[in-house]
Amino acid sequence: MSERDCEAAMASRILETDYLVVGAGTSGMAFVDSLISASDADVIMVDRRFAPGGHWNDSYPFIRLHQPSAYYGVNSLPLGADAIDTTGVNAGMYERATGREICAYYERAMDQRLLASGRVRFFAQCDYVSPGAFVSRLTGDRFEVTVRRAVVDAAYLEPRVPATSPPAFDVDDGVRWAPVNELAHREEPPDGYTIIGAGKTGADAVLYLLQNGVPPALIRWIKPREAWYLNRRFTQGGELLPTLFEGLALQAEACAEAGSQTELFERLDDTEQLLRIDTAVEPTMFRSPTASTAEIEQLRRIEQVIRLGRVRRIETDAIRLEQGSIPTTPGTLHVYSAAGGLNPAPEVPIFAPGRIRLQSMRIGLTPFNSALIGYVEATRPDIAAKNRLCPPNRQPDSPADWIRGTLIAWQADAVWAREPDIAQWMDSARTNISRGLREQRSRPELAAGIARYRAGLEPAIANLHRLRGAGSS
Repeated sequence: MSERDCEAAMASRILETDYLVVGAGTSGMAFVDSLISASDADVIMVDRRFAPGGHWNDSYPFIRLHQPSAYYGVNSLPLGADAIDTTGVNAGMYERATGREICAYYERAMDQRLLASGRVRFFAQCDYVSPGAFVSRLTGDRFEVTVRRAVVDAAYLEPRVPATSPPAFDVDDGVRWAPVNELAHREEPPDGYTIIGAGKTGADAVLYLLQNGVPPALIRWIKPREAWYLNRRFTQGGELLPTLFEGLALQAEACAEAGSQTELFERLDDTEQLLRIDTAVEPTMFRSPTASTAEIEQLRRIEQVIRLGRVRRIETDAIRLEQGSIPTTPGTLHVYSAAGGLNPAPEVPIFAPGRIRLQSMRIGLTPFNSALIGYVEATRPDIAAKNRLCPPNRQPDSPADWIRGTLIAWQADAVWAREPDIAQWMDSARTNISRGLREQRSRPELAAGIARYRAGLEPAIANLHRLRGAGSS
């Protein structure tokens, strides 16, 4: 054996575990927390980043949760104080953690819950390279792992963010441009800002500029598509459960009564279940972001909105787009906010022999989805039974995906309600938006909302099946 071969052999490591979880982001953390709470499983987690938290470690400094902190994270550790904001664009709704708060939270969850259990080992800055093997980015050590039960792909739906995704267009020398992360670190003001990207990241960039005193006239927004937003007012749990079920009832009634997809979205718009920035433009994008009506009003202040498709090239005096060109100047800062966000990976069975791929059942509620998958894995031995309980729900992109995603989620809710242990788990799981429902259901306004929702649910599901087949006619 050569000297090099000897060094390689010494650097190798042999490990054994029940579950090898690849990814310590939102999905992986929620899954493992739930799994070890419901079983005696041993777990190894690996992640290429230096700390748990996944893409939150790469996000822009001014990012906040889309949803309330009250049901984000892992089941065993609260995030925030379950407080309702009294001022600002989120007034009247549960607080939303900042990106820095979320990163600190996941470090606490790893240290105080997972590692403290004695049944979880975490290997940071490691690349998963083949079935049962990972390599340290710091030392080059290769770890071979015997996995007794399953390799868990917790990065299957890892989102793409501007800080780690290069722009899909060319930028000439001399052009001032930056990923959205750098907006919070500018030292000199530009002549103006051009925000590139129609999704939630682009909207966050616009809101950040407005909230920090940049006049709307100095902001130009390139939007290849117009988006639907979920109204955050109807995504509240806790004390605000009556509002959640009011929204569900309005959605069910709209779904039951609509004669076409077009009419359905008109009804959802009229009842403010879905929001749009420009009421004169029909949205062609739905990626499940949430917004408050106050945020939508702020975004409507931007009058320079460019709808000429995606950017192809930025030159010092012009921006070339799919459907034309617009002028620019060397003093304009072009802010890249269009990395793609949600992962478009196809839906596949979540459970397979020796493998689990974490995906959504309820769109947009990643911690809940992964926590429930962890509980199901811990309590069910049969793969077919586990897949019946956990139907994958592909990440949305178009308005039609609201229909598909809602239909799958409502049908899954009915299946879960027929499993007594899952129903009990859901009522106490902090990642479940409607937790505590049994204790509160005697509240008159909540009882009325539940009754309306249940009355409309069966015809809504039947009509959604019809609308999916009929398209937008």
